Amino acid sequence: MNTGRIALIVTCLSVAVLGIWLTVVRWDDASKVATVVSALGAVAAVGVAIWATLQTPPTRGPVVVSRTGRATARSGGRAITGLTGRADGAGSVRVEHTGDAESSGGDAITGFEQK
Repeated sequence: MNTGRIALIVTCLSVAVLGIWLTVVRWDDASKVATVVSALGAVAAVGVAIWATLQTPPTRGPVVVSRTGRATARSGGRAITGLTGRADGAGSVRVEHTGDAESSGGDAITGFEQK
């Protein structure tokens, strides 16, 4: 179980326990506790928002495409033995030893096509 799921379960359980407890105690006590819990929750929410903003997105390792097979396309199709697409967040892209790509009236890609 990951940390996010544990945090969600703990939060749900805390809300349920607090809701049940506030229905059982006297109105005056419940009002005071609810005020304190609301203030603490607001401060925690601001802290979590700042923390989330300052987090750096995880960097991905390199994308490696190697030793691909042969590809053939007909009637305007695409034959791709390398890599085509977006490399967003990739540390680097390496395409090596790709197979032959043949096309009749279409595209043939054996390297890297950035979209």
